[in-house]
Amino acid sequence: MSKKVEVYILAGFLGSGKTTLLTQMLEQEQKNNRNVAVIMNELGKVSIDSDSVPESLPLAELFDGCICCTIQEKLESTMQGLLQDKTLDAIYIETTGAAHPIEVLDTVLSPIFANQLSHARIITLLDVLRWKEKDSLSIQVKQLIREQVKHADLLLLNKTDLLSESEVSSILFELQSINPYAKSILTSFAKIGENSWRDIKQVEKSSHSKIHATENLHLKTFVYQFHSSIDLDSFEDWLRGLPDTIYRIKGYLSFEHTSGLYLFQYSYGTPLYLKEPIKVPMNLVVIGENLNVDILSQQLQKLEKRKES
Repeated sequence: MSKKVEVYILAGFLGSGKTTLLTQMLEQEQKNNRNVAVIMNELGKVSIDSDSVPESLPLAELFDGCICCTIQEKLESTMQGLLQDKTLDAIYIETTGAAHPIEVLDTVLSPIFANQLSHARIITLLDVLRWKEKDSLSIQVKQLIREQVKHADLLLLNKTDLLSESEVSSILFELQSINPYAKSILTSFAKIGENSWRDIKQVEKSSHSKIHATENLHLKTFVYQFHSSIDLDSFEDWLRGLPDTIYRIKGYLSFEHTSGLYLFQYSYGTPLYLKEPIKVPMNLVVIGENLNVDILSQQLQKLEKRKES
């Protein structure tokens, strides 16, 4: 089996220092002789920060839209191309300042290639000066920055040298109430320790309900690969027995007594099947809260064993 690829999604609002952070990360990766590729997203039609990426590294630039919404398909096809054409240790994705990291993560976990990834981590860079003045921001911008903080696996508080120690402590306390699970690092000029981001784990991400502010979502992802077609009725029986804490399922499936593959989407208890003309791995990606991976794996294996018996 080929080596699996790490993915790092760099999130953060405009001016937080993402490109400076990326430059340092790439320098360290080259120092360690690791093979990495970069995907940079620009909302406009021209390249802004591509000069920060060494010419020796594979670079894909996605223009005129945001990879979390309007050009998700471009990100998926770009990821697929890099994984097919390059032997990589890691892929770095620098998002726009307007990107919602969970939407980017959702695209990165495409069932076409999710089993080729060892992990995908969200690294959010926060400008503490902007956070200090957040009450002057629009409601939309304030909510976006909060979402970027809430879903981070690693949270970098940048420009802390420009605030007092008590101000930094107060901001850190606020952020930990939004996301108590992320590893937090205080930085200046987006400078972090060598390889300090590579050992971060995908932690439980706090998400506050608009109604119940104390509720938390503990999101996890599970990828299962089918090797044969399965019975549609048995599969739908399995779906009906799923807990409400499974929020999203997507993948490619083959069913008995039918030809070809189906793209399968599932959210809020509703399944959707679309006939697909392409041949891709039959991976199923499950996203939910407090997933019991062992039980899910056993249940899906039974669907294949049923055919064998």
